[in-house]
Amino acid sequence: MVAAVTTVDSAAANSASARTSLATNFDTFLTLLTAQLKNQDPLSPMDSTQFTQQLTQMTGVQQQLLTNDLLTSLLAAQNGGGLANGSNYIGKEITAVWSADKLTDGKASWSYELGADAANVNLSVLDSTGKVVWTGKGSELKTGTHDFTWDGKTTAGGQMSDGGVYTLKVAATDASGNAQTSQVLMTGTVNGVELYNNVPYLNVGNTIIPLSTVISLQQKAAAATGTTTDTPSTDA
Repeated sequence: MVAAVTTVDSAAANSASARTSLATNFDTFLTLLTAQLKNQDPLSPMDSTQFTQQLTQMTGVQQQLLTNDLLTSLLAAQNGGGLANGSNYIGKEITAVWSADKLTDGKASWSYELGADAANVNLSVLDSTGKVVWTGKGSELKTGTHDFTWDGKTTAGGQMSDGGVYTLKVAATDASGNAQTSQVLMTGTVNGVELYNNVPYLNVGNTIIPLSTVISLQQKAAAATGTTTDTPSTDA
C-alpha cells in the first residue's frame, strides 16, 4: 500500500518551521525596538507610526500561520474521513464509470451501457500503452447495461498474458450512423479501501476504482434482472 499522508505531514512540518522562524524574528524585533527607544534622541523621537506598522505586519504573519494550522488540521480530517467513508462500501455491490480491468485467468470483464437502442456497437480493448489489441462487435444492441467478458485473445488470435491492465472502449451508432450515448462501467463487490495520494480507492475484484467514480451502491445481491452477457465477436 502506498503511503498517503505525505501532504499533510509536509504541511505540518512547514508550518512548525515557519512558527519557529516567526518567534525568533519577533523576539529580535522587540529587542531592536527596545534598544531604539532607549537610545533615541529626546529632541528627535522615533516616529511611532513606523514600528506600529512593523508590529502590525508581524501580527498579520502570525495570524496567517494560525490559519495554515487550521487548514492543515482540516486536510488531515478530510483524508481520514475519506478512508472512513470508503470503508462503508466494503461488502456492497457498486457500479462505477470505470473502464480498466486486470487480465486474470485469461479473462477481463466490464459492462457497457447504451442510452438508446443502437444499430451497431463497436468494442475495443486497449493495453496499458493505449494500443488496440482487440476489436469486435457488441452483440447486445438494446438500451440498458450489458456485461462483456474478454478472453484475452488479440484480434489476430494471439493470447495476452495475465497481469496486464486493459481498457475497454465502446462506440455505438444508430441506423443512420449517428453516435449514440454509451459508457463503460465496472460492477462488483467492494472488498477493501485504500488511499493513494490522499484519494480513496475501492478494491473491486481485480482492479482498484476511485471512490469518486461510483454511481450506484447497493447491498450485495444476485445479478440484476435484465442484464445480459456479451461475448467477444471478432470482426471478419
